Amino acid sequence: MNSKVKGFVAGVLAAIFYGTNPLGAVYLYQDDINSASVLFYRYGLAVVFFALWMMVKGESFRISWGHAIRFVVLGGVFALSSIALFLSFHYMDVGVASTILFSYPIMTAVLMVAFFHERITLTTTLSIALATLGIAMLYRGDGDVALSSVGVVLVLLSSLLYAVYIISVNQWTTSYSPLKFTFWIVLGGLFSIVAFSFVSGEHLQMLHGTRLWVSAVQLALLPTVLSLYFMTVSINNIGSTPSAIMGALEPVTGVFIGCVVFSETFSLRLAIGIVLILSAVIIIIMARSDKKPQEAAPKRHRISFVPPRLRFPFHRKHE
Repeated sequence: MNSKVKGFVAGVLAAIFYGTNPLGAVYLYQDDINSASVLFYRYGLAVVFFALWMMVKGESFRISWGHAIRFVVLGGVFALSSIALFLSFHYMDVGVASTILFSYPIMTAVLMVAFFHERITLTTTLSIALATLGIAMLYRGDGDVALSSVGVVLVLLSSLLYAVYIISVNQWTTSYSPLKFTFWIVLGGLFSIVAFSFVSGEHLQMLHGTRLWVSAVQLALLPTVLSLYFMTVSINNIGSTPSAIMGALEPVTGVFIGCVVFSETFSLRLAIGIVLILSAVIIIIMARSDKKPQEAAPKRHRISFVPPRLRFPFHRKHE
């Protein structure tokens, strides 16, 4: 399997797994588990799963101190994205928040153009437009209800932070395997979740009963461990913008789960939305497949959180 095919397959799998978020989150919220606790179990169990996976494969956990700092920062960015999204659920319907969240492919493309001089092609623009229109078709909320401005700001912040995370992963060239890289990202994110619990005053709650633990395990395994792992693989093989566009398949998964698990109605509007999203994904895949191998992925740069003149000594060439 060549790198482009591997990247697109990984992107599809990452989107599908991330789209299973409602399966675990809905049941935990129904039993009055607060946001900090849901996120703690999601990240905490994910760290355990990643650690077991690495031990089975015989991978080393060792990293340099300089990289450890970067992992804490990058994991914190991803965790803050999760926190903002989960907080938005208190101000608006989960379906509305999830729909607005998928503005991150547009933000990713804009940031790549603004800071990394990536050229926006006609096919990329068309794919983003089709995906956006398709996602809008999947939204089935009540148009008579005004959206909370606080909720919208929180979701857009979550989307922006996720775009920054995707770009940062793409810009950090490293010899670490996707498994080891993602383990340290999630561990860094867990520190931010614990800090959020103390700052927000939402004390961690114990889970009782099989259903709650199954929901927590599902939330940690599918939309966290597997989704983040395959997203890392996808970004490394096809770049940040195409990987972000592939994420448009996530709400399609949500619609499928809603119809099959929660007995929601499948309408013509949903069908049109899914067709538009699939068209966007097919266009971006075909466009990337036509490129020469050396043009398949953008030039990599080292991840940098500060201007060159302000870099600290640990900003040296990494392994």
